[in-house]
Amino acid sequence: MSQSYVCQLLRGVVEPLLLFIIGELPIHGYEIARELERRSEGYFNLTASTLYSALRRLESRGLVSSSWQYIAKQKRRCYELTEKGRQILAEELAQWEKFLGATDRVIDSQ
Repeated sequence: MSQSYVCQLLRGVVEPLLLFIIGELPIHGYEIARELERRSEGYFNLTASTLYSALRRLESRGLVSSSWQYIAKQKRRCYELTEKGRQILAEELAQWEKFLGATDRVIDSQ
């Protein structure tokens, strides 16, 4: 699989994945990136610019809110889902389940 194909796939999944992680607890950007990388066993290793651009888009759409908090004596911007973000996440997860099911049926039908 070419790197450009992987980049195209990533564009469609970054924001839902971020919403999912943020939905579990308020969390700061660096921790979001670490958690995404850990859960994907290193597959999703976002650059800072990709991560923070996506977070800004989510915030501008009203899906997440952010606030400054002190964590381990450092001031960090923490993100949490808004009610609208929770609704969108639920809708996107339902669509993902349908998509994955359909993809599995195509692949498994051999």
